[in-house]
Formats: sequence, structure tokens, C-alpha cells
Amino acid sequence: MTGSMTIETFQHLIRERYFETDSARGAPATFLWFAEEVGELAEAIARRERGDSVQEELEGEFADVMAWLATLANITEVDLTKAVQTKYMKNGGPSGTK
Repeated sequence: MTGSMTIETFQHLIRERYFETDSARGAPATFLWFAEEVGELAEAIARRERGDSVQEELEGEFADVMAWLATLANITEVDLTKAVQTKYMKNGGPSGTK
């Protein structure tokens, strides 16, 4: 697949490929996998800051974090598109700083 992809399309792709296994594992264990991927992303960012990274590896870690986030959303019945729209696009979005 090339070109742009919506959050909805990505979440559906992850559901189609992994839902059976992911739902059997459950949210707590899946969150641990997600946290591990966030750690790997942190390491990739640190390598980038030191000047010894490969862009494709960094991009891969971002993709992994997105996939595990979509997995968690799927097994906890959260529509990521709706969640993002509600939080960040309605009524001017959230107040304060992030």
C-alpha cells in the first residue's frame, strides 16, 4: 500500500491481522508489549541524537508503536479516529500545553 492512510484504515488493518491473538492475550499483557515498543523507540531516538542511527530503523519503531497502540485500542473497543477527533478537533481541542 502506498500513499496516505487514515487512522481508521490502519486500525482496521491491525484488527484484521492480529485481533484474535491480541484479544486472547488481553489488555494488560498487550500494554506491556506496547511499553516495550515505546522503549525501543526511545532507544532509536537516543541513537539519532548521538548521530548513529538509521532513519529506516527510527521509522520502523514509530510504526511498531502505532501498531501496538492500535492493537490496544482494538481490544479495549476504542475507535482511535473518534477519540482523536473528540479530544483534538472539537471545541478547539484541549486547553493548556502538552
